[in-house]
Amino acid sequence: MQLKYVDTKEEIIAINRKSRHIEPHLHNALEIVCVTSGALELGVGQELYHMEKGDIGFVFPDVIHHYQVLTPGVNKATYLIASPFTIVKFADIMQSMAPEYPIIKAEKVEPEVYRVINAILETEQSDITVAQAYLQIVLARCIGKLNLVEKSSVRSNDLIYQTVSYISANFKKKFSLEEMAKDLGVSKYVLSRLFSKTFHRNFNQYLNDARLNYACHRLENTSDSITNICLDSGFESQRTFNRVFKERYKISPSDYRSICVKEMLS
Repeated sequence: MQLKYVDTKEEIIAINRKSRHIEPHLHNALEIVCVTSGALELGVGQELYHMEKGDIGFVFPDVIHHYQVLTPGVNKATYLIASPFTIVKFADIMQSMAPEYPIIKAEKVEPEVYRVINAILETEQSDITVAQAYLQIVLARCIGKLNLVEKSSVRSNDLIYQTVSYISANFKKKFSLEEMAKDLGVSKYVLSRLFSKTFHRNFNQYLNDARLNYACHRLENTSDSITNICLDSGFESQRTFNRVFKERYKISPSDYRSICVKEMLS
């Protein structure tokens, strides 16, 4: 489900889906994940946190995070992604602070929180104000259970952080490794080695992965046309998009969308 005021930046995305590996990334939005089946590993900064059924994780805006699935069986979670415009009361806190330990274990979560999260999932797309109200309840019940610290202590200003941040902010544009290196004030050879040794892929592969992750997000959560998603994701043509997509997922974007719809309904 995606809720959005027309022609505004106010947006809430809520979805319950199978958990999967997601590369390190960051965005200017609050992300809440509640494990509904199996387990999930939430990586924040350089730490990896184990989550089991009922645990809820909080990732504040502009904090590098990723997900890993290491447990066999059925692993599912509910993901809530909310723009800063929808969390006005808590926005200032989230810009400067972040959880020292981002997980609230199931035994400390009030039953009302689970009911409200389910209510968000069931909210009609036209009722974003209702979803906002529910989201405020989740935050009001949970923020006090998190030990908040200065955001600078959970993120790094080193080249790895700068690289992830730069790609996250610019992947929709056309730019080269040389241009990125110049903007970051390093040589292209240093940056190239970073991609190889830290991310285990070259610049173009990492950039395409960022674009594909965004495209998948749009395929899963919107009814936008594949052509629009392709261009909005930073690909120059739909032919390139289809080729890169199939190389990674072994299916076409349209088939991927169909499978996601079936999984959400199952």
